[in-house]
Amino acid sequence: MRRPVSIAPPKGKLGVLTPGMGAVSTTLMAGVELVRQGHSVPVGSLTQMGTIRLGRRTEARVPKIKEFVKLAELKDLVFGGWDIYADSAYQAASKAGVLEAKDLSKAQKFLKGIKPMKAAFDQNYVKNLSGTNVKKGKNKFDLAEQIREDIRSFKKKNKLDRLVMVWCGSTEVFM
Repeated sequence: MRRPVSIAPPKGKLGVLTPGMGAVSTTLMAGVELVRQGHSVPVGSLTQMGTIRLGRRTEARVPKIKEFVKLAELKDLVFGGWDIYADSAYQAASKAGVLEAKDLSKAQKFLKGIKPMKAAFDQNYVKNLSGTNVKKGKNKFDLAEQIREDIRSFKKKNKLDRLVMVWCGSTEVFM
């Protein structure tokens, strides 16, 4: 039988790294920033607006998940990531065209400050994309070590206490 996992309470800054900084990740980044600025509400966010039922339905105990589970505050999130294109998060979001111009302009300064790190990329896995912001290495292990160093550097540079990674990259080949 598994032992219960002890989860440390959230404290300090949380780094959110995204492999891929295209439409999905830049929409996440812009959305968080718009909520932080008070220009939006986190519609669709399980952690911010979702609820959990406690006890029986008749007890009407339905707190928001963020009130029931200790989670990082949106103000403590720091974004970064990798992409095969060197475009800032603002440029990528503009090209993706999934955000309305009025919303994108409110998050422009924030998104312009997020520049992607060089990505580990193999054309064999993604046939329809090619970019210039790509790591060079002898083999995949070497590329993995470079990514590990990126993570350590990002954590140190931003004075982060912990990190998570959210996959937002394009994948086209099933192997």
